[in-house]
Amino acid sequence: MEWLKILPPLVAVVIVLWKKEVILALIMSIFVSEWLLLTAQSFMGPVTGGINTLERVTAVFADAGNTRILIFSMMVGALLAYMRKSGGVTGLVKALISKGLAKSPRQVSLMASITGVVVFVESNLSVLTAGILSRGLFDKFGLSRAKLAYIIDSTSAPICILILLNAWGAYVLALLSSYELEASSAEILWGSVPFNFYALITLAIVFYSAFSGNYYGPLANSSVHIRDAEEDGDKQNESQTSQTGSTLDEGEVGHASFMLIPILVMVGGMVGFMFWTGDGVLSAGSGSKSVFYATSLACLVAYFMMLASGRFKHQQLVKIGFTGMSELLPLVAIVLLSLALGASLKELGTGIYISQIVGNFLPIYLVAPMIFIVGGVMSFSTGTSWGTFAILIPIGVPIIQTMGLPPSLIIGAILGGGVFGDHCSPISDTTAVSAIASGCDLLEHVKTQLPYALVAGGASVILYLVVGLVIL
Repeated sequence: MEWLKILPPLVAVVIVLWKKEVILALIMSIFVSEWLLLTAQSFMGPVTGGINTLERVTAVFADAGNTRILIFSMMVGALLAYMRKSGGVTGLVKALISKGLAKSPRQVSLMASITGVVVFVESNLSVLTAGILSRGLFDKFGLSRAKLAYIIDSTSAPICILILLNAWGAYVLALLSSYELEASSAEILWGSVPFNFYALITLAIVFYSAFSGNYYGPLANSSVHIRDAEEDGDKQNESQTSQTGSTLDEGEVGHASFMLIPILVMVGGMVGFMFWTGDGVLSAGSGSKSVFYATSLACLVAYFMMLASGRFKHQQLVKIGFTGMSELLPLVAIVLLSLALGASLKELGTGIYISQIVGNFLPIYLVAPMIFIVGGVMSFSTGTSWGTFAILIPIGVPIIQTMGLPPSLIIGAILGGGVFGDHCSPISDTTAVSAIASGCDLLEHVKTQLPYALVAGGASVILYLVVGLVIL
């Protein structure tokens, strides 16, 4: 009955596609996984499985890194609210337009893409920075929020996994360091960059789309949300309805510094805290700690700037902050349940079972494309690329050693597959943060990005097959 291990992620996918409800899908998937773990308690299985589901969710907070991610996700809401209410977002949009730096849809789209590349330190930070900076400009030029979500999501993880001078690189190096291979872990990891076809193709498609303005599939027909700044005189504008079902108002026009300074503090703080947590080594820093500390610092800076302006009182700012947090509670719940599901599936052995399918009786030239596909399936099912790396690298390295395969090729396929599945998954935290940062509905973002991810994934499979036939 080993095949039952794939049932929980299947339940999640079916419910998401059927009911269009991510939170219900995650809860039911965790419940099924916990029930399957209770093989010796068949009679009381559903009852005990329900109790264990609650305990599994509670156990997420036992890990400090998970707790930091959850608090960070809420603080993002407060930071966004401060930037909007201060008028910094509107002020920056007007400043960029007046200086001619964002005077066309092409320039705005390229600016969002380049911002995602420049902020390569952490994927969520890249998404957050590019999204906050570009939201008002996309509205101004009639570009849909779904296009913004696609650009920032499809730029962040690929650039992080290619540049590697960040927590992603440190994490993969740690996974590789326990194995003895001919080359060093660092050489293998850097050598995987040209073989990470999915990341390279995805970035090429993103920049082509941003430069040409040509979009295809559902993204081409995605809805445009435009605000009218003059509507009803002094009445403040309403932004698009977010996934939370609430509306976000932009506040009065303020100075661009109310947005720029907190963002610069957040980006600079992220780099500084990466050095600090890594004892002077950027790549050894903690991504979860750094983004949490940097976001907290940015919130404090935004708070004191608004307080010093004389336009806001402490009580107002506290209310604004908590209102912003509350708007993101549904998405924080998704992150929480995704972490719980990943832990449950790991204990159930879902990832290992799926991975074992690859190693059995495959022609040598099919190993890389199949590992890429399995990595994509695992990442899609669990919503985590890092979890996929943690499971597949311990399986892929022995295959490298026993079959004499090029290490960088197989590692590149694992890393690319993890990012591919993450881009397709509606339960990925990066997908959720992209929806948050862009103000796009989560399921609309998944639907509009999926065709692009599938095209890049299909092209990657073909390239792995060609490379396998040529060099193996």
